[in-house]
Amino acid sequence: MANYWASEGRVVTILTIDSKELDSYSLHTEVKRIALGLMRSSSRPWEAVRNNFYRVKRLRKEIHNLKPDIVISFVDQTNVLTLLATFGLNIGVIVSERTDPNEHYIGWVWHRLRQLLYPYASAVVVQSDRVHAWTQTFLERDMVFTIPNPVDMHSSGEKKSSYVLPTGPSVVAMGRLTPEKGYDLLLHAFALCATKHSEWWLLIFGEGQERHRLGKLAKDLGIGKRVLMPGLIDNPRKTFRDADLFVLSSRYEGFPNALLEAMACGLPVVSFDCPSGPREIIRNGKDGVLVPAEDITSLAAAMDSLMSDERKRERLGCRAKEVTELFGLEKVMGMWNTLLEQILQK
Repeated sequence: MANYWASEGRVVTILTIDSKELDSYSLHTEVKRIALGLMRSSSRPWEAVRNNFYRVKRLRKEIHNLKPDIVISFVDQTNVLTLLATFGLNIGVIVSERTDPNEHYIGWVWHRLRQLLYPYASAVVVQSDRVHAWTQTFLERDMVFTIPNPVDMHSSGEKKSSYVLPTGPSVVAMGRLTPEKGYDLLLHAFALCATKHSEWWLLIFGEGQERHRLGKLAKDLGIGKRVLMPGLIDNPRKTFRDADLFVLSSRYEGFPNALLEAMACGLPVVSFDCPSGPREIIRNGKDGVLVPAEDITSLAAAMDSLMSDERKRERLGCRAKEVTELFGLEKVMGMWNTLLEQILQK
């Protein structure tokens, strides 16, 4: 989004509570980057309050110095801090939820602060109809906007390096190695298919707290030598184009970028019909397959069907590319630009 607006000639600054060292994406040369380096965490309540006080103070100082026309904040707790930091500055603030709050619990205090502060935002952006419905419990309908994630297959920032897939057909999955991504469910489903499809590999790309547990589970299921977890990769698109099947096994989502990119690369996909996102991306049976959420048997059956039928994979993959028309960068950024103009005219 920042690169798109910078290419349009807008003045864009990215301000993060974390440090620059953790950046994963290339930025347009005209995008200004400010990192506060204030991601210190503490299990002691009083220290946590103190840390957040400093974050709000620094955010307010930086935003006041920048004098932006509009501030856009992403992710629940950061949204709360941003609204506190901008209170009384007379600056339009858009906050955006990036997952499903019905499923992702952020703690009673943060949740209550969100309910109290979101009404003071200029707009609240969500990614799916399900999350839009959640906002109606405490927000006015006319301040909530549903804008999905964009998929951009023409980005000049794509890196050349990629992971070289092993010899043989492969199932790929991608995302943080955390419980909500459901990779334990995927391992169980793949184990049900593994004997019949002895030439297939399962590759799970990403990093996170579940790495050790997932590795142990794969060994316990007898598929340890067929499952690879290469970590993070620079160029997922190249890997997607070389793979044979993509699976999204999440217990819940926001609006999964990995699913969008896999489909845009022409990869056939299978996904749990989890809250929220996949149902609004996949046209079941036309450009992908949806199965009941957390149903391992159904997931295994769908994987088996596609692993057994190359023509079906080709048919779904061909239609999957149409996701670029439904969620293309120009279309989605047009929605953002319309929202910006509405706020600036108030």
